[in-house]
Amino acid sequence: MDFRKSLVALSAIAFAFMASCSDTSLSNSEQLEALIAAHEGFDSYDKKKYRLGLYTPERYQKEADFADSLLTQLAKLDTTGLCDSEKISKELLTFVLKDDVAFNDFKRYLNPLLSDSGFHLNLNYRVRPLNSYAAVINYLHVLNAIPDYVDQHFANLREGIATGQVQAAVIFEGYESTYDDHIVLDFKDSFFYSPFKQLPSSLTEAQKDSVLVAAQEAVSKNVIPQFMRIKQFFEEEYYPNARQDIGVSSVPGGAEQYQDRINFYTTSEQYTAQDIHEIGLAEVARIKARMQEIIEELNFKGSFADFLRFLRTDPQFYAKTPEELLMIARDMAKRADEQLPRFFKTLPRKPYGVAPVPDAIAPKYTGGRYVGTSKNSTDPGYYWVNTYDLPSRTLYTLPALTVHEAVPGHHLQGALNNELGDSIPQFRKNLYLSAYGEGWGLYSEYLAAEMGMYTTPYEEFGQLTYEMWRACRLVVDTGIHALGWTRDEVVDYMASNTALSIHEVNTETDRYISWPGQALSYKIGELKIRELRKKAEEELGADFDIRDFHEVILGQGTVTLDILEQRINSYIERNKEQ
Repeated sequence: MDFRKSLVALSAIAFAFMASCSDTSLSNSEQLEALIAAHEGFDSYDKKKYRLGLYTPERYQKEADFADSLLTQLAKLDTTGLCDSEKISKELLTFVLKDDVAFNDFKRYLNPLLSDSGFHLNLNYRVRPLNSYAAVINYLHVLNAIPDYVDQHFANLREGIATGQVQAAVIFEGYESTYDDHIVLDFKDSFFYSPFKQLPSSLTEAQKDSVLVAAQEAVSKNVIPQFMRIKQFFEEEYYPNARQDIGVSSVPGGAEQYQDRINFYTTSEQYTAQDIHEIGLAEVARIKARMQEIIEELNFKGSFADFLRFLRTDPQFYAKTPEELLMIARDMAKRADEQLPRFFKTLPRKPYGVAPVPDAIAPKYTGGRYVGTSKNSTDPGYYWVNTYDLPSRTLYTLPALTVHEAVPGHHLQGALNNELGDSIPQFRKNLYLSAYGEGWGLYSEYLAAEMGMYTTPYEEFGQLTYEMWRACRLVVDTGIHALGWTRDEVVDYMASNTALSIHEVNTETDRYISWPGQALSYKIGELKIRELRKKAEEELGADFDIRDFHEVILGQGTVTLDILEQRINSYIERNKEQ
């Protein structure tokens, strides 16, 4: 039986099980498998009809109701006889379903905009090379679906305006670039037309001719005019109604929504905003002390602020061309590659490339990011490096950025997660939790010191300023969304405690304003991994093996921090008994 037929069969079992819990003929494992299959097989809308997705309140209510029904059955499921991986699946499915319910309860779909992304910016990710006739036809369907996609989001955003669920006005400075660049006079100059400039060689001449005619019509009638509508909507409707307060606590139900985001992004219910704020202050003080030591070791004559000014202005710390920046990033990535066998037992089969952030999104984009692909995709993963505004792209922070986004950071962790095969269900292969994933990325920056990636005191300072950056996030995110901080206070705090360029400080500040809670995940996750490593080292002594430790951290893919702690505790006990 193929996978799809198996999924359909298991979904049928699950629905029958949910309808009548008196049937005890299924084992606990079979009941869990059926509930997982129901979750994975649930389809809230017709994917062929809505090529770019369905974003109506009715869809989200349908998904929340279904999630709630599954939660009821999961709560009744006895874990007796379940293996460790199955227990993890049950716990993770519960976590995911609770967030599905919360998404609808807080109506987060009414506010789908971030400082560096949004519903219209997401369309950029649909543009990619076309390698077959089927891919060409599918892409044409996508372009022609844009008007309905825009209409759906306009409806939600207008409801958000009416109910006060809107973004802060301050994050939209420069936002016009996200749509103005797509308003062109000649359809051939559209970014969305670019894939048609190199059609697959497998197409016949007749197919090429018909495709180019269809492409002109799609871009001229369903792409460019929609970005004109988007421009008009933002500038005439949304910006005038965006909120003046920067914290999410200022919107209706905002304090409860922020606590929900804290719980989600730390994968824990143990923290309040004040707890995290105080952890951040303590980390800032610790890291700053080490940074000061490096300044003294360099015999720099001046204050901490003078040293940051030196780092931000001296030409030695900046690439002269985008090509030079990419070349240096590739060199660093390759140096990280060679160290992996010394620290990891299992390495991913999927390779990765180093590429620039696309021009269409670069001005408001972060310094770099990892973009993964599915296991069966013929595309590699990509470590994107932002080559826009070179005077803001510091070379001394590039090693830390590289190991975070490429290896041993996001690419290694994400690719291994995708390659776990049948040992975990599909929903776990697709799952990304920031406390785990971003915590691992930040831990990778720490690990890179042992890998020999920081070759100068300036690069070590760069690693510390990136760690300081994440520690500052704990302070400023809670400051923004719970403690009433102004944007100027956030910028001043970030600028005075990190060596980030002022451009990056401003870009990151807008990101924290627009995305409550996400910035907390990095440092909270990293602190937990380092805490668990220290515990394993102390309790196992000479028997501690860094490759075994990392195997346990990565071996079950994405998990919550509570699950991760349980796994490391079990690993320690097993090794003590040997």
